[in-house]
Amino acid sequence: MHRARPTQRGHLFFELVEKGRGDDIIGKLEAVLWRSDHLRVRRALRARDLALSEGHQIRCRGQLDFYGPAGRVQLVVREVDPLFSLGLLARRRQETLAALARAGLLERNRQRRLPPVVLDLVLVTSRGSAAFHDFVSGLAESGYGFRILLLPASVQGSAAEGELLAAFERIATLAEDAAAGWRPAAVVLVRGGGARTDLAAFDGRALAEAVARCPLPVLTGLGHETDQSVVDRVAHTALKTPTQVASFLVERAAQAEQAVLGLQETICRRAREQLAAASRAVERGERVAKAAQLRLGIAARNLDDAGRAIERLGRRRLGEAGRRLREVERRLAVAGPRLLERRRTLPEQLVQRLGDRARGRLERLAAVLDGHARLCAELAPQRLLARGFSITRDARGAVVRNPRQVRPGDVLDSEVMAGRIRSTVVTEEDR
Repeated sequence: MHRARPTQRGHLFFELVEKGRGDDIIGKLEAVLWRSDHLRVRRALRARDLALSEGHQIRCRGQLDFYGPAGRVQLVVREVDPLFSLGLLARRRQETLAALARAGLLERNRQRRLPPVVLDLVLVTSRGSAAFHDFVSGLAESGYGFRILLLPASVQGSAAEGELLAAFERIATLAEDAAAGWRPAAVVLVRGGGARTDLAAFDGRALAEAVARCPLPVLTGLGHETDQSVVDRVAHTALKTPTQVASFLVERAAQAEQAVLGLQETICRRAREQLAAASRAVERGERVAKAAQLRLGIAARNLDDAGRAIERLGRRRLGEAGRRLREVERRLAVAGPRLLERRRTLPEQLVQRLGDRARGRLERLAAVLDGHARLCAELAPQRLLARGFSITRDARGAVVRNPRQVRPGDVLDSEVMAGRIRSTVVTEEDR
């Protein structure tokens, strides 16, 4: 459907075109929907949330009409098949979603971090549209300091896709330009309500890829309650209407404000508690200091009393020590000569005591020694030899205690009481 021209009487003139490669028109036929047929077709399409729009493929039924004065042949359209349009849109949408999934773009923008408070943002919509006013007024009524950069673009019609793509190219430049001094936190893409076919620009793969690759999180409110476009599927957050997007941003700001106020109240409360505790500690310290001051006064007085008592006691003890010293001197003067006399005779007494003890010790040792001598005499080898025993040694002089120590032919030396006997070892057979 191309070059649709509605008239004031309700007729709709348009062209049916066939395109080849490169979007070139290779065939064209003029068509018309007269007023009564136009009203009936619009009701049928509206029942399925569709509308006649330029650039859409339709399947229609009608009859050819030849207008002689102008030499023109046109198709008088009687019916338009809504199921064909719905099926075509659904098939294209599924193909686009599958291609985006293969490219890994369905979740890419959703992975962008959306700050808790979004005050600086880029708005992409038609300038002065109802969607623009609904969104901006929703933010303005909140009282928060939102700052909006508008990138105007058509949101329906044949020019919509190109203008939206240009807007997102500009967003990528803004996000990368750190020298600009202003960096938005999110992008808002909104449009007003309309038919399902009015969302065609938002089902295109090029725009969906631009939204998915956008360096900022994208929030959408495309004004359609029943269907979700491909752009909604790849956006960070998809809401139904521009008003809902504004409410979403305002609610996040309000939640952050409440959190800040809660933290502020908590900090103030804890600060007050700390100040009150410190004040109580200071009061306790003052009381302790006063008590310590009183105790120091009492201690000072006790110290003075103790000093005076020690002074009196010291003088008394010194007097007593002087008297004892004089008594000791007197006693030493009397007992000294007697003590010296005893000390003079003490060495002689000690010598006598040492002599007595030494003689007693020597006598005891002599008795022990005499006993040992008698025991040695009893155990001497000569006494054993006198009783008939002998001591036998081999040629090396070792005492023979076991027959296994000698072999036949060995010479043995036996000591008896009266002398020595030399013998030779022989076997039982030689004997």
